Amino acid sequence: TKANELYDGSIFTQADSKTRIEELLNKDPKEIASTLESDPIFKMMSAIYGFYGSTIQPQASKIDNEINSKMKTYMRLQMEVMKDKRFYPDANSTLRVTYGKTEGYSAKDAVVYQTHTYLDGVIAKYVPGDYEFDLPQKMIDLYEKKDYGRYADNGKMPVCFIASNHTSGGNSGSPALNGKGELVGLNFDRAWEGTMSDINYDVSRCRNIMVDIRYVLFVVDKFAGAGYLVDEMNIAE
Repeated sequence: TKANELYDGSIFTQADSKTRIEELLNKDPKEIASTLESDPIFKMMSAIYGFYGSTIQPQASKIDNEINSKMKTYMRLQMEVMKDKRFYPDANSTLRVTYGKTEGYSAKDAVVYQTHTYLDGVIAKYVPGDYEFDLPQKMIDLYEKKDYGRYADNGKMPVCFIASNHTSGGNSGSPALNGKGELVGLNFDRAWEGTMSDINYDVSRCRNIMVDIRYVLFVVDKFAGAGYLVDEMNIAE
């Protein structure tokens, strides 16, 4: 298929892509440019971006301007008709603070998601050589030895957790604090069943996803060997 041709022939999608790209970047600029310009995925993405910039973006900007103009009238009329409803301001480019509880949810009949995921799940998804699910050997070794240092929870290594915080686009990377103001995680996503929360927030299923700070510290300390950075921190056990 065309997709296979693109992926099989590109420098960006091979098992040794990192090494090949690093070697390429050490070569003469003209050779770098020539290699990239002949790469099938690079050529495809250049064509897509070119088409977007010349054809899609101008039309999209025109439509966006029309929508923004009409939105002022739409919001004004809503506020006149629904006088008892609370209307929240646009928070883009401002500090956002949200709160919630660490809790699971029922996605559908007989399907219930717990609050935490663990390194066991990362290992279960491990596919050698796969660009999404490959793992460094050191991470596998640490898992097999259960060498989690001070960061384990009852013998298991926490990776991510969910909570009922109402997050939106732009919140990725935000710190997640507990009731004592201690850093417990970093927000990065929303659960699939709650991706409609920009339009309608449903506390029964809207969950934000955070990487557990214990996993971050585990990676820094045990995996990357940079425990000296952890030594500089005030860790709340």
